[in-house]
Amino acid sequence: CYVPMYGVLIAFKDFKPRLGIMESSWVGLKYFKEFVGSVFFGRTLKNTIVLSGLNLLFGFGAPIVFAILLNEVRNLRFKKVVQTITYLPHFITTVVIASLLLVFTDSDGFITQFVNSVTGHTGSLIGDKDFFRPIYVISDIWQGFGWGSIVYLAAIMGINPELYEAARIDGANKFRQILHVTIPGMLPIVVVMFIMAVGGLMNVGWEKAFLLQSPITYETSDIISTFVYRKGFEDMNYSYSTAVGLFNSVINLILLILANKMSNRVTGKGLW
Repeated sequence: CYVPMYGVLIAFKDFKPRLGIMESSWVGLKYFKEFVGSVFFGRTLKNTIVLSGLNLLFGFGAPIVFAILLNEVRNLRFKKVVQTITYLPHFITTVVIASLLLVFTDSDGFITQFVNSVTGHTGSLIGDKDFFRPIYVISDIWQGFGWGSIVYLAAIMGINPELYEAARIDGANKFRQILHVTIPGMLPIVVVMFIMAVGGLMNVGWEKAFLLQSPITYETSDIISTFVYRKGFEDMNYSYSTAVGLFNSVINLILLILANKMSNRVTGKGLW
């Protein structure tokens, strides 16, 4: 992980593969200035923040709620079946997920036909820039909430059963047991996962976005990661794409530090 990091020097050089990293000429902050001053900067930054923000807003709490609900299931066979079904999407490759979404949300897809019949929308959903974000976020939640619940289920299993017994003796019903025992017991791991989620706010999974987007939907689907891919592998502008990627990583580092500092101040818990 650390040894290859010297490669970020490409961001500060006019990199030529035939010359190598060290022999390529130094250009300083040229490519950073080009990106910040380009017409793509505002669009890619906005789309990255909006997509990540929506994922965090609607997706972060989904595995927590699911873990709490699943913990209350007493039928072990039913519980195992539900766990298996909800874990499976995590193991489906992104290419397959994207292919299914493209088929189901195309003009003839059953999801498109259902949504169009309810909303009056016409045409393909995946080809409409206004539907790209809902499709991306909902599919992300569906794919990840089951697998993401594992760490929260483990946290619940670590709660002392005597606390539930004491709550029952005090007359607490199931809801109050969840509110006053389960959630406080989960809080340390929830805080850690939230800090990590905020620290990765700028890291929207580029694979699915790249596979689902088209030039028609670039207005809402073009994120920093897909922009880096196009610049690096399609335009062969390695220095520019490395500069954009490094910019993205620095923003993530700043967000991680701020989230940890805020968590320590508010809850008294953090990564460090």
